[in-house]
This record gives sequence, structure tokens and C-alpha cells, in this order.
Amino acid sequence: MRNRFWKYLFPVIYGLVVYFTIRLLLDSVTGMKFWSRKRWGQTSLEIVYSIFVSYIFVWVFRRLFRWFDQRWPHEYSTRRIIRELLYVFLVNLVFQNAFLTTFCAVTDDGAQWYDIADVNTIPLLYLLIYYGIMRSRTFLKAYIDGKIQLEKITNDQLQTELKFLKAQYHPHFLFNALNTIYFQMDENVAEAKKSVEKFSELLRYQLYDQQQTVPVSQEVRYLRNFIELQEIRSSDKLELSVYFDGKLNGQQVYPLLMLPLVENAFKYVGGNYWINIKAQVDKDELHFSVANAIPGEMPMTAPKAGGIGLENLRRRLQLLYPGKHHLQIEKKQNEFLADLVLKLNA
Repeated sequence: MRNRFWKYLFPVIYGLVVYFTIRLLLDSVTGMKFWSRKRWGQTSLEIVYSIFVSYIFVWVFRRLFRWFDQRWPHEYSTRRIIRELLYVFLVNLVFQNAFLTTFCAVTDDGAQWYDIADVNTIPLLYLLIYYGIMRSRTFLKAYIDGKIQLEKITNDQLQTELKFLKAQYHPHFLFNALNTIYFQMDENVAEAKKSVEKFSELLRYQLYDQQQTVPVSQEVRYLRNFIELQEIRSSDKLELSVYFDGKLNGQQVYPLLMLPLVENAFKYVGGNYWINIKAQVDKDELHFSVANAIPGEMPMTAPKAGGIGLENLRRRLQLLYPGKHHLQIEKKQNEFLADLVLKLNA
């Protein structure tokens, strides 16, 4: 419907507006009143001719605008607009003088200087308005398409980075789990088989798409299995306290964000040899905290070593929970504390 208006109805309106504007200005100079003409045939001819010329005008400039888009398909700058306006001015100068000035020369008392002035100024002013309307639509569409394309590229880059982070994590997980089972084989083959079963469950969960959310209950079950697997390789003197809030059920979270904190606790526990793990719901937030004893002389950079690491976790949080998370890491004299808060999706 809109294309039909611009193609069929707009030239009629444009031709009438240009014609009546020129006639009124000319009559204000000459004192003639074209509507008082005795020969209405002349006025009718001028109106019909103006509409006919407008159809040609619209066709010419639509082709010109299409040529602009083909010549500068990806350039949307002030320089391009200036170049387009220069072409528009030159084409309009040739067009109006070829059609309107020659027509004025064979009507009334011939082409006077004010005829030529009006023919070259009035249509140009309306043309600039037409140009602004048509090209603003084109530039706006190009801007929106560019924004959509940029968002798509950005999203693809983020997805690629998340997959890279996921690939970084898997080797670390495999190494720890297989190392645990390796030492268990020397002591109890039956228990080692159970560990393999548990390990297979953990690995199966690992293979899910980590860019999709899962019920937090699945994440809790995964963490329980992981903790049980780590307990096997831990010393008997380890004091382990684990609490998962019963309200953690169907809320949606991205997987494997709490695991690195648990991993670090088991990896660097020392000193008095205790680990406290706690997860609970507070309104629409998940609070997950891990604290573990460490040797007093342990360097601050140690928990960042190896595998996914805390820097990897921070980056995943930035990508998956922008502005909707809080991660606090703190090292005290004999303990290491990590507190993670996530905005839950019900």
C-alpha cells in the first residue's frame, strides 16, 4: 500500500503542489490571476503537463537513489550525503530546465527571468524535502540493520567465548576425576567402580549446553555428586559441612558456576582442614558461599592457579549475568572465603 502511494499517488500531489506554488509566485509578480483565465484549456494543459513531468521526476530520482545505494552500499556518512545532494542539485537543474523552462517558453508571454528563477528554485526546495523523506527512510533502515548485525556479531562472539571457556574447564575436570579414581583403584576396586559410575553421571551433565539454564535442583544434585567424589580422595581428618536450602528447586540458573568455588576449596584446603559449603535462597537471589581453611603462609594468588580459575569464572559471570551477580573473594589469615550471589529466574 505504501509503495503504491509513492509510485502512483505521490507524483500527482507533487506535480499539483509545484505547479500551484509556481503559478502563485508568478502571479504575485505579474499581477495575473491564473484562475481568472478565460481559456481554462491552457490551465488544464499546464496542470496535466506538471503531473506528467512529476511522474518522470519521481522515476528519475528513484533510479538515482538506487544508484546511490549501489555505488556506496556500506557508507553512511556526512560525506556521502553531501555527494548525494550535489548529484541531486545537478540532476534537478538539468531536469527542470529541460521540461519546465521549455514549457514556459511556449506559454503565455514566453519565458521571463522570473519564470526561470521560479522554475529553478521552487522545485528544488520541494525536491530537498522529498530527498529528506526518502533518504531518511533508507538511512534509518540501514542504521537499524547495522545495529542488528552488530548485535548478532557480538552475540556470536560471546557464544564463541563461552564455548572456549567450557572447553577450558573440561580437561581440568577430567584430570581431577580420573586422578581420584586412579588412587582409589589401589585401595578398593569395588568403590572405584562406584566412583566411575558417579563420574559418568557428572560427565553426562557436563555435556549439556552451558549457555542454557537448568533447574537449580539439577545443579545441586551435580554438586552433591562432585563433593562425594572429592571426599573419596580427601583425608579422613577433613571436616566437611554442606548445606543446600530445601527451597532450591525449580529456579533457573546457568550450570557449573558454583563448581569452581567448590573445586578450589578442595584443592587448597589445609591448615585446620575444614570446608563449609552453603547455598540458600533469599527472595529472588541465590546465595552460595564456600569457606575453607588454608595454611597461614598460603599466597593470595594460589587459588587462581590451574584449570578454569577464578578469572575464568568472573568472565563467564559477566557474559551470563551482566549486572545480575556479585562475586566476593576474600583471604583471611587462615581461611579463604568466596561468596556468590545470582539473580534467579523463576
